[in-house]
Amino acid sequence: MRVFEKLDELFAVRLGGPSRALLLVAALALVPTYLAPLWNLTMFAPQYQEGLRLDIYSYKLEGGNKGQDVKEINLLNHYIGMRDLATEDFTEFKWMPFVIGALALVMVRAAVFGKMANLVDVLAMFGYFGAFSLWSFAYKLYRYGHDLAPTAAVKVAPFMPPVFGRAQLANFEVYSYPAFASYAIFASALALLAAGVIAWSAVRRG
Repeated sequence: MRVFEKLDELFAVRLGGPSRALLLVAALALVPTYLAPLWNLTMFAPQYQEGLRLDIYSYKLEGGNKGQDVKEINLLNHYIGMRDLATEDFTEFKWMPFVIGALALVMVRAAVFGKMANLVDVLAMFGYFGAFSLWSFAYKLYRYGHDLAPTAAVKVAPFMPPVFGRAQLANFEVYSYPAFASYAIFASALALLAAGVIAWSAVRRG
């Protein structure tokens, strides 16, 4: 069919130098995901004026105050029947570092082979990864706030911790915002989109 022939021609187009360079930039931008947190949650209450901080990495949880904040959060969770926050309960930590590394390798591969088809593959994979990761994070928060033990000392209605922004939960103000590694992923996405726009513009001019 004519449509598939056109697609074959499009996917066979060679990428120019700027698009290839941006693919390498996108791959390098993912390095901070192994070094810095992706997300940060901070809880304030009258008895916690300094706040309790929880940093979420691609492979672990880390509490503020040299890890003591996680212990304090889990103690509070125990009273309302919420299960403890533990790294081993997050299946995302098992696959996310490998998937991010695989994406970086695919980006480098696309820069080396330099075809439009390679760039389209990267864009599709990156889009799916981003959407699925956000859904997984939101679903995990939902489950933590809704799977409350009926034998808890303090009864509270099921709740949804904030994925983004501020929320009032009982006497706690909870703030949830992206951290440095998430901004690095966003920068990687922008580099990919820029590579796609430049490549598409070259096709339209050609």
